[in-house]
Amino acid sequence: MPEMQMRVSDEDRERATGQLQRAFAEGRLTRPELEDRLELALTSKTYGDLLGLITDLPAEAPPADDVVELESKSGHVRRSGDWAVPRRLRVSSKYGSAELDLSQAVIPHPVVDLELDLTYGSAKIIVPEGAVVNVDAFHTEWGQTSVSDVPGRRRPGTLYVVVSGQAKYGGLRVRYPRRRWFTH
Repeated sequence: MPEMQMRVSDEDRERATGQLQRAFAEGRLTRPELEDRLELALTSKTYGDLLGLITDLPAEAPPADDVVELESKSGHVRRSGDWAVPRRLRVSSKYGSAELDLSQAVIPHPVVDLELDLTYGSAKIIVPEGAVVNVDAFHTEWGQTSVSDVPGRRRPGTLYVVVSGQAKYGGLRVRYPRRRWFTH
């Protein structure tokens, strides 16, 4: 059976509708075009039906599920502000530390796996309010792991960060963003 005649799944329809909605948000489709195409996408039965709705649109961005590795031998690894957090992030530094601020980052996944490999450095992770962080798979020989008031048990509808790895002579600190008292 040719691939274009194979039946699509609900996930395939969802992926196509997401691509159509992004195209509308970018100004590539008008509202009537979006509505027509969404109706057809949600009722499509084959890959050929779906493909006809999105072939004139730019290809979808590569999935953010790939593993991203951040490495430094003697410097610090820092990420903050508006940055895209991958599904899996590996950070390694022999003599430096890692500071990852997720509080203003774009996080399209409900779960983020963060693997740390630090020899002589420490790590600080700032998570958005309400996020949950599990540090059970993180080990340190000479440092300590501090999680402050951040819960570790998974809750539905919240960001769940799983931290694993090690720090031989450093520690791990996880916290929520600091509240600023004098901002308007």
